Amino acid sequence: MAEAYIVGAVRTPVGTKKGALKDVHPADLGAHVLKELINRTGADPAAVEDVITGCVMQVGPQSLDIARTAWLSAGLPDTVPGVTIDRQCGSSQQAIHFAAQGVLSGTQDLVVASGIEQMAIVPMGSSVAMAMEKGMPFPYGEGWAERYGMQEISQFRGAELMAEKWGFTREDLEKFALESHQRAAKAIEAGYFDREIAPIAGLSKDEGARPDTTMEKMAGLKTLREDGVITAAVASQISVGASALLIASEEAVKRHNLTPRARIHTLAVCGSDPVYMLTGPIPATEKALDRAGLKIGDIDVFEVNEAFAPVPMAWAHDTGASLDKTNPNGGAIALGHPLGATGGVLMTKLLHELERTGGRYGLQTMCEGGGQANATIIERI
Repeated sequence: MAEAYIVGAVRTPVGTKKGALKDVHPADLGAHVLKELINRTGADPAAVEDVITGCVMQVGPQSLDIARTAWLSAGLPDTVPGVTIDRQCGSSQQAIHFAAQGVLSGTQDLVVASGIEQMAIVPMGSSVAMAMEKGMPFPYGEGWAERYGMQEISQFRGAELMAEKWGFTREDLEKFALESHQRAAKAIEAGYFDREIAPIAGLSKDEGARPDTTMEKMAGLKTLREDGVITAAVASQISVGASALLIASEEAVKRHNLTPRARIHTLAVCGSDPVYMLTGPIPATEKALDRAGLKIGDIDVFEVNEAFAPVPMAWAHDTGASLDKTNPNGGAIALGHPLGATGGVLMTKLLHELERTGGRYGLQTMCEGGGQANATIIERI
């Protein structure tokens, strides 16, 4: 049976909107992790068969196939192609899936999966601005309107709907957010992320964690909606970052003398309610576990993207997963969410945490625009 191995995983530190990375061109962000990935693994860059890059806002400096632009900006062989994909927030997790599927199918042996998002330069929503300027009620077309009506579809409304359905109070959400910051601050202080980060622009640590935040400070923030429970404190941060992983076949491992660190055990992707939008990680996790023949208790570490606090909270409630094992070093509420790069960032964190703790299985999942979710199970070697 064919296997797909992770032989390298690296990321930039995740920067804040006004932080050290705010002026770095997205192609240079991507180039940085690509060069570091090749250097750390010792792989022959000319042997890479494709570069698959997740990026959500593919306009301006992130347009014209940023996968190819970043690879060439890194000074790497121009014989290697690149393709940029968009599965919303799960874009670089889907890049990992596509890379693994190429290897598992036997049609490729060495593939890079990466992610880039420069939210300080290319703001969230940039890719829909043209439609809005032309008076198109994005994302609706006639077929959509007939099916779902002309109601608001947004991640913010989805988060409110989830909090209401699962009965989470504002205090519940803020307690979760506080824990995320505390875990992140502890991990940064202990150096847990140092091995996985490639410093850039003088930045070597994630910028977003707020070790001095308190319940009182969060309680003073205004809710995003009148009578709502979601505030900026319980949402992921606007961020800047890039990530890259090298996926190899068994043949490539032998031929290029690479060291496998984990195998891609199981891949799953699913659709879910596009109005709630953010509930997909629940069925995606169930699908992945069923396909893997594993139970929730078999997983040693979970990475569940903290787009909003209700997402991992509802996920843990419905799957029975332990929150102690979930985002053990903090999540996107504290560490940020550079959209298209986040899937690779989380997988890089997951791999290194399994190595640090000696765990066997890790599961990653994240909610995605349109009501979708990827779930990936890896097994440490």
